Amino acid sequence: MKRLFAVLLTVLLLLPRAASADQKQKVSAQAAYLIEAKSGRVLYAKNENARLPMASTTKIMTALIAVESGRLTETFTVPEEAAGTEGSSMYLQAGEKIPLIDLVYGLMLTSGNDAAVAIAYQLDGGTEAFAAHMNARAEQLGLRDTHFVTPNGLHDPDHYTTAKDLALLGAAALENPFFAEIAATQYRVTEGSHPHTLKNKNRLLWEYEGGIGVKTGYTKAAGKCLVFAAERGEMKLVGAVLNCPTMWNTAKSLLDTGFRDYRVRIFLPRDTVFSVPVENGVKKALSAAPILGILYPTEIDGDETYSVDTAMDACRAPIRAGQQVGTVSLLLNGAVVKTVPIVAAETVDAVDFAYILKKAVSAFLG
Repeated sequence: MKRLFAVLLTVLLLLPRAASADQKQKVSAQAAYLIEAKSGRVLYAKNENARLPMASTTKIMTALIAVESGRLTETFTVPEEAAGTEGSSMYLQAGEKIPLIDLVYGLMLTSGNDAAVAIAYQLDGGTEAFAAHMNARAEQLGLRDTHFVTPNGLHDPDHYTTAKDLALLGAAALENPFFAEIAATQYRVTEGSHPHTLKNKNRLLWEYEGGIGVKTGYTKAAGKCLVFAAERGEMKLVGAVLNCPTMWNTAKSLLDTGFRDYRVRIFLPRDTVFSVPVENGVKKALSAAPILGILYPTEIDGDETYSVDTAMDACRAPIRAGQQVGTVSLLLNGAVVKTVPIVAAETVDAVDFAYILKKAVSAFLG
């Protein structure tokens, strides 16, 4: 417990200078983006806002919607529209019975275009309605430069995303434990009326230390695309490359750079306690705490300046436990990069007539 933490909040933390991300590394991708997912810090960016086709990395959204549907254990009948879909396939047969969860595995591991169509029909009655569902979910996630037309990423001029949006989508999807488990699975044999043996196409799962996903993609129009992720210690890196001829080596190189050049530092421990003055309360002050600690990746060899600032509300009783009473922010080079609410850890009632009377009687009786 660090009751006098306010003393530390004005301390500036100086680190030696590092080269800019563009100076540190060149990549062959038309567009690329790498973030530390827990903090959202951008570690590398190249043409990150360029709208480009993304091929089968589309299936991250298809899988996320399926997982979020709450229907993974339901068994569906494969429609004729799905069987024989062009491109990569899990080789579904029209009329076969299969649980939705196995369609998602077929979608993510073998990149089944047929699985994507089957999911679209089972959840929304067709690919057009499902695309509308995908676009609505993208808007909820704040993906402003993404538009879906198909559930599988087969080329359409109006089907596009950006490296930035795609990495953010990957990071959001990995927050779902079911999605994360599926994305990290290397082999699976499906259940249902026609078993399918599935092998994940994502080589990073077994070729890169800490690899946890996410999805490959390729069409002639999009080129080689990859959303990738790895986790080591406190750092969770998620990235995307679009139209990248050397996608495997590029992904590994970007991840290597992130893990080598950054370390997560604790700027605000979760168990920090603040003492907040209270007006008109039965207590003159209350204990408060941040809802989360502040951890942030910092350059190992950099010239970045950090500071931690608090802003407390004017607190007048009554104050209830859990009520927000302020904020604490981390600033990088003077700009806020993280803000966490501070909430009351106890309830403080207001001074009223009953309280005054009780105190008077207590004083009179000694």
